[in-house]
Amino acid sequence: MTDISWIDSLLTTARPQAVAALLRYFRDLDMAEEAFQDACLRALKNWPQNGPPRDPTAWLIFVGRNAAIDAVRKRSKQQPLPDEEHLSDLDDAETAIAERLDGSDYRDDILRLLFICCHPDLPATQQIALALRIISGLSVKQIARAFLVGESAMEQRITRAKAKIANASVPFEAPGPVERAERLGAVAAMIYLVFNEGYSASGGDAPMRAPLCDEAIRLARLLLRLYPAEPEIMGLTALLLLQHARTRARFDAHGAVILLEDQDRTAWNGKLIAEGLALIDKAMLHRSPGAYQVQAAIAALHARAKRPEDTDWKQIELLYSALEAMQPSPVITLNRAVAVSKADGPEAALAMIEPLAGKLSNYFHYYGVRGSLLLQLGRNDEARDAFCKAISLANSPAEAAHIRMHLDRLSKEKTTDSAPGPGPSF
Repeated sequence: MTDISWIDSLLTTARPQAVAALLRYFRDLDMAEEAFQDACLRALKNWPQNGPPRDPTAWLIFVGRNAAIDAVRKRSKQQPLPDEEHLSDLDDAETAIAERLDGSDYRDDILRLLFICCHPDLPATQQIALALRIISGLSVKQIARAFLVGESAMEQRITRAKAKIANASVPFEAPGPVERAERLGAVAAMIYLVFNEGYSASGGDAPMRAPLCDEAIRLARLLLRLYPAEPEIMGLTALLLLQHARTRARFDAHGAVILLEDQDRTAWNGKLIAEGLALIDKAMLHRSPGAYQVQAAIAALHARAKRPEDTDWKQIELLYSALEAMQPSPVITLNRAVAVSKADGPEAALAMIEPLAGKLSNYFHYYGVRGSLLLQLGRNDEARDAFCKAISLANSPAEAAHIRMHLDRLSKEKTTDSAPGPGPSF
């Protein structure tokens, strides 16, 4: 076989299962990760000649486990192996491992790995970094680039996260029902944050951070396989798919922002949209609404509109109202106001956001929305003030450029209005 790109795909797919199983055997994140890397190196050596094994994941677990045991023997200079409780009680047989992967161990292993990466003692930034490194297998360099920090700083962040987990004596037993329910929300939130880190990228940052969206979707699908009947996980996955489907249409060739209503909808990814719509429709059948489902339902209404004018803004406003009741937030109210402006006009929306000024005084999008509403009402001087505040709070060059476009338009109109009129006709 000359093209070995298929190996990378198999290794990426197998990684969460294999690392999770190796973690159960050795109860050490570093050892589990090293064991998997050793197995990958052997796969790259053997699979091109022999072809893929019957069960690549089982093969990697089997080879990685034996490689780690050999390493333990070498380090201990032929001393007895660690206590049996620190190793797997599986027979040294790939077939047996494959059989157990088909049972409950797979689910428990993956949950354990996800829950460890989302341990409540870790801040969100460390949870995301650890999950991307351990579960997704991104290199420290890739993660550092995505977060726009130095490689050494990211290495320290991941090392601190591992140390905190080790010092916290995190149990490695299968999580019980109560813990699963408590920690599932944390795992979903981590996946959502990973996606947002990629989705919020713009301009020159987009190519570096776009892979985070793909990884978040991969993790969401993994979680959905573990909880196939959980409507909020369906909603989360649908939300990510529907949002990511618009990626190619969100920026122009120069990296400038293209608003939703101006996007080329033929550039949206129809396959992702179809998958997302099917998931949110299925979730709604459970009649157990949650925040992710509501957000996905809003995204679905945008996705179903063939043209901007076909968008059901009344229904979107109602959904934002429901989301506001679930998770009261000035940002959600601001988004609801945008829907109100489309359905009922800018004056009603402006009245909604005026009370938010104090809470959103340092929020770029507040002043961008306010400036846009004032502009629609012909209150140009007030709009200019709002846009000037927005541009000072811009999070990226693309956001600043978008606001600059409005300011340039206002300046041009003011110049035109102040120009002398034609002289008298004789």
